[in-house]
Amino acid sequence: MSESSTAVKSSTNVIRIVFGIGGLVAVVLGIMILVWPLKTASIIAAFIAIYAIIAGLVYLGIGIFSKRLGVWSRIGHIVLGLLFIVAGIVAFTDLGNATLVLAFVVTLLIGISWIVEGIVALTVLGAVESKGWTIFYAIISILAGLAVLLAPIWAAALLWVFLGIALIVLGVVQIIRAFMVKTGGLAVAY
Repeated sequence: MSESSTAVKSSTNVIRIVFGIGGLVAVVLGIMILVWPLKTASIIAAFIAIYAIIAGLVYLGIGIFSKRLGVWSRIGHIVLGLLFIVAGIVAFTDLGNATLVLAFVVTLLIGISWIVEGIVALTVLGAVESKGWTIFYAIISILAGLAVLLAPIWAAALLWVFLGIALIVLGVVQIIRAFMVKTGGLAVAY
């Protein structure tokens, strides 16, 4: 076997492993969301809190130890670092409320983004050929965004269940893709 074909086979195996592990993680997380929705949300909130503390320490370190940044940039990094650290600690002190706030904020952002997306779709009407579909899309997007904003807790619950189902389906597809990667077939459609 040539060195080139060994490298291709090795690369193919790495792709299979990455697809397989990614798919497996998605399926497990999807099942966790559907079986233990609140507990899984709290676990995710805990990971976000850990991330916030780590990011805060990084920003703090950059602000304190960087010799290339100007004074205001260093102060900004220190302040940002302290904010991240405080947010992470506050989230850890009450994971239940942190989870609810996170769900509420994410849901509101989704609702707002759907409304904005619908409005943006309407602004390009003069430049698109499919005006009817664009108007239909804009109306659906704006109505969906309004529905989310008017009932954010209900919307958060529905979006959470949808995420769990989507993760399971996409995870299974990713696992299937892991088995379908052909040796030497690095032209996998990502």
